[in-house]
Amino acid sequence: MGRWPLRLRALLLVGALSLVVAAARLASGAALPTVLYYGRPYVELFRIAERLQAKLDATTEGPQARLTTADHVVTVTRNWTRALVDGTPVPLDAPVRVKGSTWLVPETFLARVLPMITAGPERPAEGQRPAANEKAAPEKMPPSEKSAARAVAPAPSSPKPLGTSLEDLRFRSYPTFTRVVVELSAAAPYRTEAPAAREARLRLIGLRAEPQAVEVRDGLVAEVRLERAGADAILRIVFEGAAAELKASTLADPYRLVLDFNRPSDPKTRPSREAFTPLRTIVLDAGHGGQDTGAVGPAGLYEKDLVLDVTRRVAKMVEERLKVRVLLTRDADVFVTLRDRTSFANKENADLFVSIHANAHHERASTGVETFFLSSEATDSAARQVAAQENQVVQLERPAGRGRDDIVKTILWDLAQSEFQLESSRLAEIVQDSMTQSLKIPNRGVKQAGFYVLGGAAMPAVLLEIGFVTNPREEQRLKDSRYRDEIARAIFAGLAEYKRDHDQRTRAAAR
Repeated sequence: MGRWPLRLRALLLVGALSLVVAAARLASGAALPTVLYYGRPYVELFRIAERLQAKLDATTEGPQARLTTADHVVTVTRNWTRALVDGTPVPLDAPVRVKGSTWLVPETFLARVLPMITAGPERPAEGQRPAANEKAAPEKMPPSEKSAARAVAPAPSSPKPLGTSLEDLRFRSYPTFTRVVVELSAAAPYRTEAPAAREARLRLIGLRAEPQAVEVRDGLVAEVRLERAGADAILRIVFEGAAAELKASTLADPYRLVLDFNRPSDPKTRPSREAFTPLRTIVLDAGHGGQDTGAVGPAGLYEKDLVLDVTRRVAKMVEERLKVRVLLTRDADVFVTLRDRTSFANKENADLFVSIHANAHHERASTGVETFFLSSEATDSAARQVAAQENQVVQLERPAGRGRDDIVKTILWDLAQSEFQLESSRLAEIVQDSMTQSLKIPNRGVKQAGFYVLGGAAMPAVLLEIGFVTNPREEQRLKDSRYRDEIARAIFAGLAEYKRDHDQRTRAAAR
């Protein structure tokens, strides 16, 4: 700073000290009053926004609130015990709440989140001016990107590097094929390379991407590898056995290269169309789990614990009374990605997929049960909001910074559920009627919406919302073991009725 005017140096020093003091006061919680909500200390989010001079986007009707500073975006979801800082999940010790028209975050938000957004960019060392062609690296950059950013970088007016970048590489396994999706920042031409033994290869022209590998191991594809080849990239699909036939297509908004690999059919194992095939296997999916708590009730009931207990009860009844095979996507408090839940059902050739959840709403008086099946178009805004809340978990399983507001638009298009929509609707109606009649609880109806967890199921699939944990009276009922038994019996009765109906129809069709 030796050549900088003394007055300017003083102003910079005062400003820097002010930021440090403000950040310290915020982190300690001393400068902000707390309010008690069900015995826990909370801080009003608008006060944090005012102190940081940040923009707050929050409404009492919306499921999320966003705090935007010059360098960071913090997203919180009502009734969830985590925040997202630039797409990176940060666990909280209590759920985010909305009281009246005010968003509340637990007091630990100050210690866990604020240090991540108040650190700011690096400052030039004393006695140095920032070089005209240097740009400080944001604190949240990965280490590999930080080192590159600290080197001489293009000036702000410099054009962006040419080429297309990789946004996402994902796959889905189905009984008859495996789908690999390459999502890109822009259109990129490709050509098929000469295949190697047990491999398929494609050259993506002008694609800038770091080498990576995705393990599949679904009986057809072993793994997918992306490797650099000069200015291009080579996509290698490695098969577990003989190479499979490839069907490739491209889509836009966003740009995607879709690769389908058909499984070879075995006449010995393929059932005859005329054969009677009763319903034999049901996959029950307890929502959430592990670091994903799901919704949290006012008295502390976690959705993940509630639905796991109810799912186990349903499984026991179905196995003992229907004599069908029942498989659980999780039988413990573990995190399972949404993709892996339906991929598991597909690999097991399940006849039904039933995902069990509990509801949440900012209006604490909300009550009742509802059942959903998949559709890209939601029944109404309420159904759309439920789907948005359930889909938020995708941000825990996608790379940091890859979270999107419209997950359905990005992902649901490539899922093979449409052919089962009619049968899913039939299953939803039967189970919904059983629950409302048995539990004597308000019927919120059968609805459709874009649930990512249902999208990958290659069989009829539904999602049940068995009650509102955010309703204090309903939360108390959901804590009761006898009431959980009633819920399980109601779900079982619906599944039993659907099986009878299904078996009668397939038997008649076989005749």
